Amino acid sequence: MIDLNTDYNLDSHQLIEVLDEVPLWSAPFGIRLLESVFYKKNITGLDIGFGCGFPLTELALRFGKTCKIYGIDPWEAATKRVRKKLEIYGIKNVEIIQGKAEEIPLETNSVDLITSNNGINNVADLDKAISECSRVLKSGGQFVQTINLNTTMYQFYDHLEEVLRENKLDVHTDKIKEQIHGKRRPLHEFTDVLKNHSFMEENVSHDIFDYRFVDGTALFQHYFMRLAFLDGWKSIIPEKMQQHVFNCMEDKLNRKAEKDGFIKLTIPFVVINCIRK
Repeated sequence: MIDLNTDYNLDSHQLIEVLDEVPLWSAPFGIRLLESVFYKKNITGLDIGFGCGFPLTELALRFGKTCKIYGIDPWEAATKRVRKKLEIYGIKNVEIIQGKAEEIPLETNSVDLITSNNGINNVADLDKAISECSRVLKSGGQFVQTINLNTTMYQFYDHLEEVLRENKLDVHTDKIKEQIHGKRRPLHEFTDVLKNHSFMEENVSHDIFDYRFVDGTALFQHYFMRLAFLDGWKSIIPEKMQQHVFNCMEDKLNRKAEKDGFIKLTIPFVVINCIRK
């Protein structure tokens, strides 16, 4: 029998705390991931790197009560938030695991589906994480992951390289490539690791979206740029030069915005859809 009660209290602080289900950053990747999943009853799934709950909670709701979905993430504060979401939303078919993808505490050949929405590319040891995915996924099981590519925000890095050269810091330009590779490997590195661990590519789908800002000042004030990217950018530059370099970057981006009308940072990404041999 369908539960027709709609007793959500729109004035509830609890509801408001959990209502921001999908971060803007995660949404474009997640939409494509959700479109690629094979939906069927009576399966066990695993979502790797669920962060504050997306797409874990959405997958659990879409698969319904005949399925069980595990979620694994090392971020303690986020797992606490997700447990609260599960309680408020009344989701019963999820089990949260606070842990790393390199050490998945599930039985061998125990899951039918693995998803990772821009999460698997953030693990410390990619080879070990993919090996663990191969271990726990059944033969014929589906593994869908999204990753943003190494050309992400190339416009920013081009300007940063210009600023370094203008300030006679050419010696540090090689660190740009090192920093990018540490966070976003080339696509072929991912697909090679997948093949080495018994995954067959069904397809790799390319997509793209933009972050746009009125100027460089707005870019550097944006919370997500500061939360997810600024420390990585700073690591390229000696600490004593960071303030000067980023002041120059702000000025350069502001001048570009005056000319072009806005600042655009491009985010290319792929959905990799694999089957376990």
